[in-house]
Amino acid sequence: MSWLFGINKGPKGEGTGPPLPLPPAQPGAEGGGDRGAGDRQSPKDKWSNFDPTGLERAAKAARELEHSRHAKEALSLAQMQEQTLQLEQQSKLKEYEAAVEQLKSEQIRVQAEERRKTLSEETRQHQARAQYQDKLARQRYEDQLKQQQLLNEENLRKQEESVQKQEAIRRATVEREMELRHKNEMLRVEAEARARAKADRENADIIREQIRLKAAEHRQTILESIRTAGTLFGEGFRAFVTDWDKVTATVAGLTLLAVGVYSAKNATAVAGRYIEARLGKPSLVRETSRISVLEALRHPIQVSRRLVSRPQDALEGVILSPSLEARVRDIAIATRNTKKNKSLYRNVLMYGPPGTGKTLFAKKLALHSGMDYAIMTGGDVAPMGREGVTAMHKVFDWASTSRRGLLLFVDEADAFLRKRATEKISEDLRATLNAFLHRTGQHSSKFMLVLASNQPEQFDWAINDRIDEMVCFALPQREERERLVRMYFDKYVLKPATEGKQRLKVAQFDYGKKCSEVAQLTEGMSGREIAQLAVAWQAMAYASENGVLTEAMMDARVEDAVQQHQQKMQWLKVERPNPEASEPPCP
Repeated sequence: MSWLFGINKGPKGEGTGPPLPLPPAQPGAEGGGDRGAGDRQSPKDKWSNFDPTGLERAAKAARELEHSRHAKEALSLAQMQEQTLQLEQQSKLKEYEAAVEQLKSEQIRVQAEERRKTLSEETRQHQARAQYQDKLARQRYEDQLKQQQLLNEENLRKQEESVQKQEAIRRATVEREMELRHKNEMLRVEAEARARAKADRENADIIREQIRLKAAEHRQTILESIRTAGTLFGEGFRAFVTDWDKVTATVAGLTLLAVGVYSAKNATAVAGRYIEARLGKPSLVRETSRISVLEALRHPIQVSRRLVSRPQDALEGVILSPSLEARVRDIAIATRNTKKNKSLYRNVLMYGPPGTGKTLFAKKLALHSGMDYAIMTGGDVAPMGREGVTAMHKVFDWASTSRRGLLLFVDEADAFLRKRATEKISEDLRATLNAFLHRTGQHSSKFMLVLASNQPEQFDWAINDRIDEMVCFALPQREERERLVRMYFDKYVLKPATEGKQRLKVAQFDYGKKCSEVAQLTEGMSGREIAQLAVAWQAMAYASENGVLTEAMMDARVEDAVQQHQQKMQWLKVERPNPEASEPPCP
């Protein structure tokens, strides 16, 4: 253990190495003799405060340990401790080196990060500088434009002022010229008037004599003309009366002229009525599929298509209940066979709430049977007054001239076919009703009468006597409403969206399920109201920003339609306290 205290032995443990340096003495340590005191007075000496007692004790402990029997074990232990310390020092050194390397890499990363930040900052400053320069350039350009605009406006203002000044000078010059010309003209007229007045005063006697002579000559000329005309007329009348052949020829000529004028007048009236019945459309008919000569000249392509078109199914596009569908299909088949066999047509009454498909079925029935159709409205008859009778006869005359047969559909027939016993009907309307009854008293092979009404109980009894078939069109039930919703949704929403020609799209949701839900919510609504609902869906999609119809938009329109239908029903209850009782029930 002597090496622990700075004693370095030789290979055999003899001799000593160089002495270890003594540690500096602690401040305030006590020294020996006067030298300690002197050393305390000289603080520059590093050994002035050294205490050798600790070194002596260590040397004594080393000698004792060297003579001890455990010296070798202590030495081995000390060597192992020294090796352990050295290993620890080496590991610490490696850790230190690793820390140094890590510190270097961290410094490199920090430097790279700082360099990146510096570059980013420089880039940002360059961009800011470039933006600022661009802003300044734009500002300068805008200032230049403003200055140029101001300069142009100033030049334009100066030019306008110059033009105005020139115009004012020109106007003043023209006014001055006109004023001078007017003055000269007035002076000339005044001079001429003075000269004429002077000449008239000087020639007054001559002028009066000329007037007197002209009047006498004119009087003599008139008297001679009258005398000559009387002589000629008297001689001619005497010669005409004495010549019997001339008198007879004159009387015969006047008679033939009167007969010709009367015959031409009546023939013109008959020809006009014939042309109107054959070619024209009566004023009461609002819509017809019958082709006229004028329409053929105007639209030849459409007329040719209608001529070559095939008969359509009577229920194509018409959704009815199964029982009603079977009933109207029988009527369609019977009507078609009636036309084919040229037999007498049967008159049909279709009654029920509005919007249930009466007019649509009437058109389909005519097209299915190969007939022409004509639609008139009962509300158009009453305003015609006295002309109603003539117009009604024109309608039936026109219908009787159809070669294919005509289906005359009278919509809102109760507007003029009401009971004649009531005081509400006027004399003109009563006369028109009588004309209608006269023309429909017998069945015809030329036309078929189809009446449609929401209140058939108001019909005159004679009208009820002329009806052969009565068909009730009730409101659609749930199954019919679902078919209607699907049909109109496909017509007004899906087809425009799939064709791609219009700005309309449909969001992704279950269309079939949604149509079933709508059919469930629209209880009591007619087919027309459901069609209007589908049109409202299309309009809402067009009104949106992106043109997409969503499920929420459909629900909103359905809710509005249901509320409107309820409001209509409330109004109907106010008008008719018991609307169900006033409408005849369907069998």
